[in-house]
Amino acid sequence: MAVHYHLGKFPPDNIDWSQLIPLLGPTAAAVARYDGLLSAIPNASVLLSPLTTQEAVLSSRIEGTQATMGEVLEFEAEGEKKFSPEKRDDIQEVLNYRKAMRHAMELLQKYPLSQRVILETHKVLMDSVRGHGKSPGAYRRVPNWIGTPGCTQETARYVPISADKLPDAMGQFEKYIHDEGAADKLIQLAILHAEFEALHPFLDGNGRLGRMLIPLFLWQAGLIQQPMFYMSAYLEANRDYYYDTLLAISKEGAWTEWCFFFLKGLQAQATENGQKATQILELYNRMKIELVELTHSQYGIHALDWIFERPIFKSSDFISSAGIPKATAKRILPTLRDAGVIQIVEGARGQRSAVMSFPSLLNIAEGREVF
Repeated sequence: MAVHYHLGKFPPDNIDWSQLIPLLGPTAAAVARYDGLLSAIPNASVLLSPLTTQEAVLSSRIEGTQATMGEVLEFEAEGEKKFSPEKRDDIQEVLNYRKAMRHAMELLQKYPLSQRVILETHKVLMDSVRGHGKSPGAYRRVPNWIGTPGCTQETARYVPISADKLPDAMGQFEKYIHDEGAADKLIQLAILHAEFEALHPFLDGNGRLGRMLIPLFLWQAGLIQQPMFYMSAYLEANRDYYYDTLLAISKEGAWTEWCFFFLKGLQAQATENGQKATQILELYNRMKIELVELTHSQYGIHALDWIFERPIFKSSDFISSAGIPKATAKRILPTLRDAGVIQIVEGARGQRSAVMSFPSLLNIAEGREVF
């Protein structure tokens, strides 16, 4: 029998704080330590761009896409020729996730986190991808439900709020975003994420957009100085429990259990994000010295910055758009390849340039030896 949305029970008044208080201090401290690292990284949006791509990959994978970070970056470097239509669709969803996140960041420079920001971000997320016919940038006006393919509303696992009650519910959701009386910002975030997923306000893209709200809220609340917090690795690793715990909110009012799970995830990912950010900063600082010595060029650090932002790239793109004199750029690439800094993913053929990668950076982002 389907579980139905918990109408009239948001925001919750049944949180058992005695279970959560022991977690709040360590979680807040882990987030603060991560933010300290983030503020110490020069040009974090560039140096951490592989982590941003990996977050888009993992958040999309929770919804069933199969693209890897390597495939996404190779697609960006080389175009769509070598990928199947299904793989191209998966990759495009990941790229849209990244684009939507950037758009939300721009909007939050002008507006508070609100329905306007959510609707405009959804429009970018669903642009020209599977589901693009499902009213991008507009709340659903019809019922929807979650379950096995082909199930009916009666046999579904979960039935979100009815479409006629959705506008008022989203108004209440927005009001809670700005509730200054909320007892704790991290618990407020846990409740907001769960409520967004429970409302399921769009015909598609709800999971991805709900996970985007996590760094956006942390940023707006002043808990991190830039909206670069990567939660999806924990949620993907615990996918079944993630969904079960969300469902239990509407089924039996299990808000405390959900908040406990969410806080554990925030703490784990703050620690993991911090470790990766530290490794990336150490790699960057080490490579700054190495590249100057290897290239004997004033453009060594310039080349490094360019490769950090595009850790899979076409050699012709480096030569034409890295802002380095072409003769110097052509000399730098084989020097870096011979030193093992970059490696060839796909050799040059005819008119096609070689595709190259920066494996040290990619492996940090992946958290394991992949490249």
